[in-house]
Amino acid sequence: MIPSMTHPHLPTTEAAVAAVREIADAHGVHMSVTDDIGADSTSRRSSAALFTVLDPDGSLPHEAFVELAGSPSVSVRIFPEDDARITVDGVEFHDVPRDAVPAFLRAVYGGLAFVKGRFFPPGRWLVVPLPGDETYKEPITHSALTPWLGRSVRG
Repeated sequence: MIPSMTHPHLPTTEAAVAAVREIADAHGVHMSVTDDIGADSTSRRSSAALFTVLDPDGSLPHEAFVELAGSPSVSVRIFPEDDARITVDGVEFHDVPRDAVPAFLRAVYGGLAFVKGRFFPPGRWLVVPLPGDETYKEPITHSALTPWLGRSVRG
């Protein structure tokens, strides 16, 4: 079981994927994982020569792309640099610390995430509050809300 701390230490991409798997199982959500291992395979190492597996420091970079089925649609790209990009119904959250991924997903699946909008300046944001005082907020750039986003609107 994942510790209920705000940020359990997830030292590797593999540990983060295991934490996401436990959350998916707890919420009955099907998940698929694609692993990219090696400097020539990870997205942020595009300049690495073919068949270059190790980084210059001798480490083996491991990146994972996790898709979680259902509503909302969620994907998580976990990077070797200890951060992640989480997309919830088309809204992208960049540079989420890898250790915050479990709390972020618990907030989304636990009903804590919400859409906030205002008339001036016009705009809507998806807000994901985490335990403690940490909150992630990103603008919703597409004009039509998905059914899940529409149900999550708060004043």
